[in-house]
Amino acid sequence: MTVITSGLDTWDPAAPTAGPLGDLAEAMRTLDADLFTAIGLIARAPRLLVATDYDGTIAPIVDRPTHAYPLPISLVSMRALAALPETEVAVISGRSLRDLAAMSRLPREVTLVGSHGSETDIDAVDALSAEERRALAGLQRAVAELSAELPDLHVETKPTGSAVHLRGLSDDSRAVAQAALGRIAREAGVNLVRGKEVADLSVVTTSKGDALRELRARLDSGAVLYIGDDISDELALATLGEGDLGIKVAPGAAGEGPGSGAPDAAIGAGAAGGHLGTGEASGRPDTHARFTIPDPETVALILTSIFELRRAWLFGKNAVPIERHTMLANGQSTALVDPAGRICWMPHPLPHSASMFSEILGSDAAGYYSVGLASGAKPLTQRYQEHSTLVETRWAGLTARDYLAPVPEDSQDTVLVRALTGDAEAEIRFAPRPDFGAYPTRLERVGDGVRVLGTAEPIMLHARGVEFEIVTENGSDTAVARVRPSEFEKQKVVLVLVCGGYFGDTDYLLDGGEEFVRRRAAGYWRNWVNSLDLPQLKREEVTRSAITLRALCHEPTGGVLAAATSSLPEGIGGIRNWDYRYCWLRDGSMTVRTLIDLGSTAEAEGFLGWLSGILADAAGPEQLHPLYAVDGSALTTEAVLEHLPGYAGSRPVRVGNAAEHQVQLDVFGPVTELLRDLTFTLEDLSEDNWRLTCEMVTAVERRWHEADHGIWEARREPKHNVYTKVMCWVTVDRAIAIAEHFGRTMPGAWRQLRETIADDVITHGWNERVGAYTVAYGEDDLDAACLFMGLSGLLAPDDPRFAATVDAIERDLRVGPTVFRYHYDDGLPGLEGGFHICTTWLIEAFILVGRLDDARDLFRRLDDLMGPTGLFPEEYDPASETHLGNHPQAYSHLGYIRVARMLDDLTGVPDPASGHTDLDDVEDTDRA
Repeated sequence: MTVITSGLDTWDPAAPTAGPLGDLAEAMRTLDADLFTAIGLIARAPRLLVATDYDGTIAPIVDRPTHAYPLPISLVSMRALAALPETEVAVISGRSLRDLAAMSRLPREVTLVGSHGSETDIDAVDALSAEERRALAGLQRAVAELSAELPDLHVETKPTGSAVHLRGLSDDSRAVAQAALGRIAREAGVNLVRGKEVADLSVVTTSKGDALRELRARLDSGAVLYIGDDISDELALATLGEGDLGIKVAPGAAGEGPGSGAPDAAIGAGAAGGHLGTGEASGRPDTHARFTIPDPETVALILTSIFELRRAWLFGKNAVPIERHTMLANGQSTALVDPAGRICWMPHPLPHSASMFSEILGSDAAGYYSVGLASGAKPLTQRYQEHSTLVETRWAGLTARDYLAPVPEDSQDTVLVRALTGDAEAEIRFAPRPDFGAYPTRLERVGDGVRVLGTAEPIMLHARGVEFEIVTENGSDTAVARVRPSEFEKQKVVLVLVCGGYFGDTDYLLDGGEEFVRRRAAGYWRNWVNSLDLPQLKREEVTRSAITLRALCHEPTGGVLAAATSSLPEGIGGIRNWDYRYCWLRDGSMTVRTLIDLGSTAEAEGFLGWLSGILADAAGPEQLHPLYAVDGSALTTEAVLEHLPGYAGSRPVRVGNAAEHQVQLDVFGPVTELLRDLTFTLEDLSEDNWRLTCEMVTAVERRWHEADHGIWEARREPKHNVYTKVMCWVTVDRAIAIAEHFGRTMPGAWRQLRETIADDVITHGWNERVGAYTVAYGEDDLDAACLFMGLSGLLAPDDPRFAATVDAIERDLRVGPTVFRYHYDDGLPGLEGGFHICTTWLIEAFILVGRLDDARDLFRRLDDLMGPTGLFPEEYDPASETHLGNHPQAYSHLGYIRVARMLDDLTGVPDPASGHTDLDDVEDTDRA
């Protein structure tokens, strides 16, 4: 048991911020550091019960019990806690339930338990047996006689007994009362519970311990915080175990009791056997609580702190807008840095591996790695270094350059370099939390740096000349250092984080070679950009989008990520949070096909090689899953990380993706379209690519007539989705084009198959009532993917049915600068934003039907949504003007590139409807 003193300044007061109830910095200055750590840990429990006693805990002890009112700030805090999700609040008191309700003035969301647990509702007396009623009558007569004998005695009548208050009695009267109470309990056969200056007599045998156990089970609480001050509270404190927290209000207590231990010890009163301590002999109170505090005012401070910490955990601590995160990449690994210079996301060793820094998912307890001014001043700017994935963040007097260094092709190391220059004092905080911060992390200072202990492979932060101090945050170690780069050799501080085995350039980086490695890392990207055929329209933005797409290509395997992150929400606070760190056949094909359009074919060749490897292990092409891990492995079962609060409180946080088990028959179309574009560009059709083409058609032959889950992976029954049928047609149409171009003999009746599929979807996909093509055969709901009736070439651009579909989708699914996928029930609760790729499809459709001015206008509005360093997440909510979804998203960038190229080709072409003849934004724009 650790006793609270004051003024312990072992925590960084700049780390927390003031909230609506209180200032956490004040709490850290006032409360013992170990207690504050314990509070921070229990505040992150997935399901939490906060329970307290009343008198002496939330209400100060007073001479007249009828005047014992709770402290106003405790009332406010308990009400606020009760309003939080997954949080229950209770008061367990010896008072009668009627008095407790009247005096506490707490809302019904706070559970009140009276008479030491015997009263859980206002009609508790009705539940008494006949024998208990007789005992109650005898008890009341005996107490009335005692009260007549001692007029100064205060008796509180309860439905199941009486409470006799001894406060204010003379010594003689007290002795008479004590003796009489024992006699009454024996003669009446009732339960006697003695507390401080009060004795409770009840015909119901129960205790606060029983009450707390029952509450915990009924509310399904995973963790419990209990605060009490009386002897009767020890029975409740004794029920607590590992993962719980018990606190005792004990004025004047000093020293430690049986619950003491290291800050990272299990939080639980009596976890090691539950025996009372022997602190009384040395001036310490006997208690099962781990901590003691001096007064109800400190209880109030704890309750406000619990609220602030839990609110931050549940809803995301200062959630940084998604689009303001910038991605680092080297063709193998990715990481995100926020505008303040904090690395907040970095999986290792593979893109779908657990992340070592996961702060973006709602909690700094999940890991971060920050650099910045020691004063806490905010950065002035953040931008990419030209045509690279190297990020430069500038403060007044300090510059940080961050990048993922090139690694050997056969290595799975992740090497993150941070180079600091300037003359201002900088603070470095290294808080790695492997495995998404699921377990406490321990660090060790070793030579010129810090080593992470207990990991499966070496993780080491090399920082020559930097003196780190290891401190504890949220139960895990954090390395903290302050440096002034101008005092170092070459006026630079070099920090090299190596995850994995030995990396040969570490010493070279630390010994002055960092600038050369940085040039090599930048050259990797710039040389590639110089090989591209880029449009003049939004040239810099298109370049950034192209770099982003290539950064999502995993060079060692050829797989392509849909996005770099997991569980960034499609709706703030909702459950539409998915793991996109995998390779969808559809997304990957579309990504590398876009790079072909810009003049780069290596990514497409790598992807098709990856796909050939997948097919080699498949039972047949028609059995392909919609997605795979980039290394070709099957996905792990979709799981929920209960310990993470999620971005801005959006839970659950998921890893894995259950869409792997869906039937998505559209995936063959994008693959075949990619094969056509690559072979036409190279003017070469290898036997492997011809075989792959034939396999895609074979898959369509066997399954095109089936229902499936569709492009959007709705978690509902399969349907005959229009987009799927269109993509089956695309598969056969593009395969025929390949065969004709290269003079190959088609191994089946492909032309007949193409006509059969076309007739089927054109006929059954059209909805006469709606006047448009709809999501699925026989359904009235619109879907942006139905634009592919024309975008694919299945319908001619001047077909009135295509124009009608474009009009209907614009009317029903477009809101301002964005286009929603659909508005129908997809089997999941909650809302989502508009999809950037759907917006680009509508722009493309506008171009096809001749609405060029509308296309240009919508493109400008889409361009305005791009993040400050040129990145797009997946979605945008026009109502709240919030960016949503995983980040950066391949779909968004490939769509942007496609329509920018199309509009660039139209420069100078008038809009038939308006006579518009130019584009306003042809010039380059540097958003950084």
